[in-house]
Amino acid sequence: MYAIIETGGKQYRVNEGDVVFIEKLDVTENEAVTFGKVIAVGGNDGIKVGTPYVDGAEVKATAIKNGKGKKITVFKYKPKKGYSRKIGHRQPYTKVRIESIKA
Repeated sequence: MYAIIETGGKQYRVNEGDVVFIEKLDVTENEAVTFGKVIAVGGNDGIKVGTPYVDGAEVKATAIKNGKGKKITVFKYKPKKGYSRKIGHRQPYTKVRIESIKA
């Protein structure tokens, strides 16, 4: 069984037991997380799609850790003006393990 959930402005396809890196949530390590915005639930008997969300469906997960991704370089440049700016960015994330999918 799989589900498509929405969190942090993005959509993720998850199965039970998956480990997923999502946008940072305000949770601590080993804390339970429930995702109520389930867009679709699929399995052996077909797929159930919500309008916009499936009623009564939820995905339960456990937060493993909070961290930051790899550094990317942002470089701005304007030709013939003597302007350049170089900065870095590390996107924060939350690593979660999907425990159960309730349809």
